[in-house]
Amino acid sequence: MKHFAKHPSETDNLLMLQCLPLSLYIHIPWCVRKCPYCDFNSHRAEPGLPEADYIKALLQDLEGQLDWVAGREIETIFIGGGTPSLFSAESINALLQGVRDRLPVVPAAEITLEANPGTAESDKFRGFRQAGVNRLSIGIQSFQPEQLKALGRIHGREEALRAAEMAREAGFDNFNLDLMFGLPQQTPEQALADLKTAIDLNPTHLSLYQLTLEPNTVFHKYPPALPEDDSIWAIQQAAQARLAEQGFQQYEVSAYARSGWPCRHNLNYWQFGDYLGIGAGAHGKITDMETGTVTRTTRIKHPQHYLQASGDPARQGACEVIPREALRFEFLMNALRLRQGFDVKLFTAHTGLPINALEPELSACMEDQLLERDGQKIRCSAHGFNFLDTVLQRFLP
Repeated sequence: MKHFAKHPSETDNLLMLQCLPLSLYIHIPWCVRKCPYCDFNSHRAEPGLPEADYIKALLQDLEGQLDWVAGREIETIFIGGGTPSLFSAESINALLQGVRDRLPVVPAAEITLEANPGTAESDKFRGFRQAGVNRLSIGIQSFQPEQLKALGRIHGREEALRAAEMAREAGFDNFNLDLMFGLPQQTPEQALADLKTAIDLNPTHLSLYQLTLEPNTVFHKYPPALPEDDSIWAIQQAAQARLAEQGFQQYEVSAYARSGWPCRHNLNYWQFGDYLGIGAGAHGKITDMETGTVTRTTRIKHPQHYLQASGDPARQGACEVIPREALRFEFLMNALRLRQGFDVKLFTAHTGLPINALEPELSACMEDQLLERDGQKIRCSAHGFNFLDTVLQRFLP
């Protein structure tokens, strides 16, 4: 049995919490159409998208949460969806200016906007950049026409290639490409060809996800024929090797970045940092700096209902204090996604628990070579990292 040091003092814990980064997530819930695999809160855009009304509702939503974060600065902003690139550059500029008018945003803040190649326009990308967006995340998913059709995407191969070119031409030296693998009828050769095409576009970051059939999606109700597990495993292993050869470091289960270019916003999630969430269906997590209490916030999902409740925080969303005993698993579920794992002191600061609160599961995982410890760091082993769900199941309440 391995023994671990007891947790730091309450004063040390609170000092660490006061250094927590603060992020802002903004959800724009509309898409041209709903993809059959998507379980995000997204809704088909009808003519006459209410951009101005929605921006006003977002800023009122933010105003209603300012008391949670008095005196703190925003370090990252992520505008996700849905398809935020459906909105005009003028609307995004009004949104970001409104945020800055209400909260201090650090000068070097990372500000990301998700974009769909099917809605990409050169002028619009330049407008996003002028508005202060400095990172794009482009949802490619595949470059193969048959795969794009199977996924219900509105773009083709040429639009995908052009979107990456337009991002660079608009002044984005930092952009991510989203790719999926394990697609219907996909061969390993097709998956690796997609990866090569993406690498050749020279992004700073690649997100590589395995297609999963999530509940409440068309694919879950009408499952397509997916590759066998052995084929998916071969794709994953070959992709990891190819990305490493090309200088992309896998710092999270599905995230690969060139040196110095990880997604700072997502890192804050995985390091159990704080974030405000505004917009239909948005989630947030805020820590009380005096007590260490962690509160989850949620917003009403349907955009029409969200707009109708604008200005009334009681109707627009809800909040819930996370029980102390649940923090253990919530922390691990995020922190173990990172290749570097987590610091023992950070676990205690976030949960209020000593590291031996993870016993006996922690020792058992180390003995089974799923986890390893290096000084004050605990992380998944190479084997455990590829089977993270198995590791986390050991710690379920």
